[in-house]
Amino acid sequence: MLDFKPLFIYCACMLNRGCTGVILAGGQNKRFGGMDKAFERVGEASIFEHIYHIFREQFGQILLVTNHPEKFMAWDIPMAADLFGFRSSLTGLHTGLFYTTTPYAFFAACDTPFLKKEMVQAVLNAIEPKLDIVVPQTELGFEPLCAAYSRLCLKPIQAQLEKKELQIQRLFKTMRTRKIPETALRKIDPELTSFFNINTPEDLERARQMAGGNPTK
Repeated sequence: MLDFKPLFIYCACMLNRGCTGVILAGGQNKRFGGMDKAFERVGEASIFEHIYHIFREQFGQILLVTNHPEKFMAWDIPMAADLFGFRSSLTGLHTGLFYTTTPYAFFAACDTPFLKKEMVQAVLNAIEPKLDIVVPQTELGFEPLCAAYSRLCLKPIQAQLEKKELQIQRLFKTMRTRKIPETALRKIDPELTSFFNINTPEDLERARQMAGGNPTK
């Protein structure tokens, strides 16, 4: 595996043309009462609006992976449904890479209300042609849904899905992976709030408190 090297500005053409921004909105929201988290408001905007506006600044192409396109008809954004009949984050990666026409795709889930554009830029800036994956890593583990993947990952992902091996981290052992360490991540996002995701109503309440400047511990 490749170790992390200092971040650098890879060329503007990579940011605009070489990488598609993929938003994953295919979760079942079981711990959220089946309601769609993407449209919950945190601060002045919904979570989906927040991510969409960041992506518009960063990517020439954006793709939304969702099995309910009717919910997003108000948005001018290409959509694709999962190609496998079961849902998982790995399934979303597979669908995004399948429909992506650029060499790389950056993935984010639609339940991350504090994703920072600087975090997206840090991942994009670490992309090199010799790499298959660029992924942040903290003391809690990897952040595979704030990461960039080469289209060369498509076949290995499909092979995993066919075996029902759904752990994204398996890819990091076999593909050429650059891991961005926590020390570098905290220079961009000191509290690592880019990785805060909402799974439960309690998470949503905490996020709203954080957005109001009064975060709970």
